[in-house]
Amino acid sequence: MCEPTGYPVWVSPVCPGSTHDITAARTHVLPALYPAAAAGIVTLTDKGYQGAGIGTGHPHRLRADAHVDDVTRNKLLTSLRAVAERGNALIKNTWRALRLITLDPARITEITAAALVLLHLQRGSR
Repeated sequence: MCEPTGYPVWVSPVCPGSTHDITAARTHVLPALYPAAAAGIVTLTDKGYQGAGIGTGHPHRLRADAHVDDVTRNKLLTSLRAVAERGNALIKNTWRALRLITLDPARITEITAAALVLLHLQRGSR
């Protein structure tokens, strides 16, 4: 999860590689976002989160004859989400060891959480 600036503030526990994003989100993230959704705050997601429930704003899957309004909406959502993609890139590009890691998911969770703390410490010194 990222701030509006795209800076990461939270990482979820790591799930096995075969776990789909929406399944992991339903377990770790979406329950925490439902109060915000009830207040009318939308969380921007990618196409993989279609069907996630209330409070998620995701691009629609479009057909070839899609209306220009739908295409524009998708482009706007994608450009807004690009800020959040920065958070993922910050963690992965700052800590190269996280790019291709094949440890036990519990260990990866600890390492990723430590990388987030170190990233915050680095930010404070800049």
